[in-house]
Amino acid sequence: MPQINADRLLSDLRTLRSIGAQGTGVVRPAFSPKDMEARRWLKQRYEEAGLEASIDGVGNVYGRSRRRGKALLSGSHSDTQPTGGWLDGALGVVYALEVVRALAEDEATKAFPVDAVSFQDEESRFLGCLGSRSLTGALTADMEQGVTDSGGVTLEAALRDAGLAGVPRLRLDPARYCGFVEAHIEQGPTLEDTAHKIGVVSGIVGLRGIRFEFRGQQNHAGTTMMKTRRDASAALYELAHRINQEFPKVAAERTVWTMGRVRVEPNATSIVPGYADMDLQFRDQSEAPLKAFEAVVERLVAEMNARGGVKITATPSRAPIAPTQMDPGLRAHLEAAAERHAPGKWQRMPSGAFHDAGIISASIPSAMLFIPSIGGISHDFAEDSRDGDIVLGCQVLADAAAAILAEANAR
Repeated sequence: MPQINADRLLSDLRTLRSIGAQGTGVVRPAFSPKDMEARRWLKQRYEEAGLEASIDGVGNVYGRSRRRGKALLSGSHSDTQPTGGWLDGALGVVYALEVVRALAEDEATKAFPVDAVSFQDEESRFLGCLGSRSLTGALTADMEQGVTDSGGVTLEAALRDAGLAGVPRLRLDPARYCGFVEAHIEQGPTLEDTAHKIGVVSGIVGLRGIRFEFRGQQNHAGTTMMKTRRDASAALYELAHRINQEFPKVAAERTVWTMGRVRVEPNATSIVPGYADMDLQFRDQSEAPLKAFEAVVERLVAEMNARGGVKITATPSRAPIAPTQMDPGLRAHLEAAAERHAPGKWQRMPSGAFHDAGIISASIPSAMLFIPSIGGISHDFAEDSRDGDIVLGCQVLADAAAAILAEANAR
């Protein structure tokens, strides 16, 4: 089996970390100057590894093997949250690069084609999983139309400023591939809490997003009596409270929901707010709880609107993502490799976070591998994993990749 170079792997991860580094974290949002610098660096590393490398019209960095036969695609994303951790996405990107090199350096696997990819905007600065949606043909012109980030920058302007306007967009060729494997930090505490070293993902949650807008009447906070107020913020707080009361009644064991962004205008102490908005996101491994939540939202909004006063509207805040199951055949190879290198220290588990593998799985067989996150922390500067776990995970991925490709090219 191929042997990864641990020093090379960790060096590349730390170099990528340095591009956009702030303290212990990284600030590298999609299409930002640091994001594009990282993508140009990665393209160069792909080329040094012998791949034909390019950056396409949405910012995907793609390295294509020159070897013949059924290929394996591997990678993740290199964009970050506005204040993100250094391994979220980056781990899988550099793992893929190291797998390319490790297989090429082993006599038994040097003929196997491995393609590497770093997807753009998985973290939803503009549109979640923008790069993988584009690569698979799931990104439509309507989806792109008028899309802006939280600061009002349009996707069109970001593409132009990044030098990508008019650059061709790549399209995945399903016939080329036997599958896609994405490695990632867990971003949760399960592996650490259970003393396991590797997670083999069984499925990825689906998710929905809803944006609520509350339109009332702005007025003076001292002279407007409570019974006559049309306070947009009060309606927002009431709806949030009622959601937290009603959702548990229809939630499954691992269903989660978050109201992580609100805005109140004009956000002044002595003014009754006339406008507010709030984003709700909810996730589960199956469709039933997601549909039940949508029905609860519809009912609550209708009940509150029937009272008059503040008008509430609810609209999707993102394209819905359906739950996905990972490919059993690819999972079996990951499990076998995990048992070789971490006997009894791996487990099957669902992914509570969404990943590009959930998009790619609609086009080609896909699977995921997790390594532990220290303290279960992610989407924060404190995000980290132990060097030993990082190295072990990459070796498991390299072994699994070799086995997958041997099977696919023996047919």
